[in-house]
Amino acid sequence: MTLRCVLVVLALAGATFAGPEVTELKVDVVSVPEGCTVKSKHGDMLTMHYTGTLDDGHKFDSSYDRDQPFTFQIGVGQVIKGWDQGLLDMCVGEKRKLTIPSSLGYGERGAGNVIPPHATLHFDVELINIGDSPPTTNVFKEIDSDKDNMLSREEVSIDLAFRAMDSDGDNELSREEVSDYLKKQMVPADGAEMSEDIKQMLESHDKLVEEIFQHEDKDKNGFISHEEFSGPKHDEL
Repeated sequence: MTLRCVLVVLALAGATFAGPEVTELKVDVVSVPEGCTVKSKHGDMLTMHYTGTLDDGHKFDSSYDRDQPFTFQIGVGQVIKGWDQGLLDMCVGEKRKLTIPSSLGYGERGAGNVIPPHATLHFDVELINIGDSPPTTNVFKEIDSDKDNMLSREEVSIDLAFRAMDSDGDNELSREEVSDYLKKQMVPADGAEMSEDIKQMLESHDKLVEEIFQHEDKDKNGFISHEEFSGPKHDEL
């Protein structure tokens, strides 16, 4: 009936591994294609492939593993500051290594149980596209989360739930959209009496929304993309 079964609070991990403290952003250019005439600037829509690791080499995220690059607008706070600063003046096809101090990453709070507090982040990045708007989405590929070229009932159910929440049709969920959707699911139709469970959920509504974002907002940009969204599944709403 709710997202609670799927979208749980992730406990913060322990302290970061010992090592030299990184205090400034480090950008290493790995390769640059010949004939680069257009470079990334504030306000551009960038499409990137990336792999993120911690100091101990643990990989916490990779667009390569999902076979889907990540698109965002640079310089407007949609991503961590280390990306907003470290991906400027970049050519399509260029590859870089970013070493990002925690002050330009996820700081003292970290991110769920994936990135611990005060963590230095390492990214191998490749710029795929620079544009004024995101590239056209392949809807079938977007829904086909397990990449088997077939759509299961579960995959279609997840997509339909996402579309129902995405009231402005921008292909990402804001806190307001998730909040409004949850309230509609919780309030009984036709003036029916609320159960005690529903009343308790409404009282802790804001906390539930934050729990959902803590788990689902993988890149911590304040929105849940279709790619990040993992529920609800079947009859949990």
